[in-house]
Amino acid sequence: MIKIIKEVKVYAPEYLGIKDVVLVGNKICSIGDNLEVTQNNAVAVDIIHGKGKILTPGFIDNHVHIIGGGGEGGFRTRTPEIKLTDITTAGITTVVGCLGTDGITRNMMSLLAKARSLEEDGITTFIYSGSYRIPVTTITGDVSKDLIAIDKVIGVGEIAISDHRSSQPTIDELKKLAADARVSGILSGKAGIVNIHVGDGDSMIDVLTEIVENTEIPYTQFIPTHMNRNARLFEAAIKYAKSGGFIDFTTSSDPVFWEEGEVKVSKGLKKCYEAGVSENNITLSSDGQGSLPMFNENKEFAGLQVGKVSSLFEEIRDAVIDENLPLEKVLKTVTSNPATLLKLNGKGRIKEGYDADVVLLNEKDLTIHTVIAKGQIVVENKEIKVFGTFE
Repeated sequence: MIKIIKEVKVYAPEYLGIKDVVLVGNKICSIGDNLEVTQNNAVAVDIIHGKGKILTPGFIDNHVHIIGGGGEGGFRTRTPEIKLTDITTAGITTVVGCLGTDGITRNMMSLLAKARSLEEDGITTFIYSGSYRIPVTTITGDVSKDLIAIDKVIGVGEIAISDHRSSQPTIDELKKLAADARVSGILSGKAGIVNIHVGDGDSMIDVLTEIVENTEIPYTQFIPTHMNRNARLFEAAIKYAKSGGFIDFTTSSDPVFWEEGEVKVSKGLKKCYEAGVSENNITLSSDGQGSLPMFNENKEFAGLQVGKVSSLFEEIRDAVIDENLPLEKVLKTVTSNPATLLKLNGKGRIKEGYDADVVLLNEKDLTIHTVIAKGQIVVENKEIKVFGTFE
């Protein structure tokens, strides 16, 4: 099947102007002006009219609890698995699955199986080995073997620091884990990234700075997430990013959390750009299906919400509409930036030879109109076209 998207404003994520884009199978074939493909009995051509629309790369969500998360309030607070349509209706075409607090009743084999299931249903998936704790829970029994032998595993995480739920890892334990992930990534051609859950403890990301400054391990080996959870951590994030580090902001939230000091992502992006943080050093992730637990002053469980992948684009939209930030700059946080950092070849750009993962937005109100994942229309004119197997 050949698809031609005609006369659409293309953000690659850089603005390319009004172009025609040809998709052949699961790849982007051509980008240009007045492109035509002759239709015959052997090849079907689907023409998609792009006037009044914006074309962007499919979004990459680099932190999703695809088999659910939670459990901090007991067994009944375990959050459910994610559905395919939750992902696709949010414009997301690539997800990275992870375990969280619970690496005991949830395990890596289940995470891998869910990732493969979502891939079979139509999107692209990867996973991290591990959970909050060190020693890391793995599939093969060794994190290096996971990275080298299992195609879906692209890194380690989410490892918790500065949090009362973490295993309180020592700096030496984190150094060794980062070194193992780095070497294994080099050997397998993967990022070998270490995804770091940062809690609200006073130590914040001090341990990451110490590792980078006192070893040969570079900033690019870590992606600390939840860096907008409070004002103090957000300021530390700006300093870390301006020193060369990469930072990830979590879009799943609640106005109650903003009142308590959490930085709303759209507003945080504006502050980062104004402070001189490189637009290439910021990524966003939803923490979708993860629990958003609330604890009292004694660190006792006080309530729970569930993260939503839909929050990813909602914050992009708010950044453009409410904060007047350029779309091409903000789009990088969920397209080219995570693709580059995680070494997701063929992802994150509207470019010839790249995967046919694209989103059509209504230009008038910046809402999601159509989503194409690996060349297949999964959402069209806001109507779901492809459902998960059991939806």
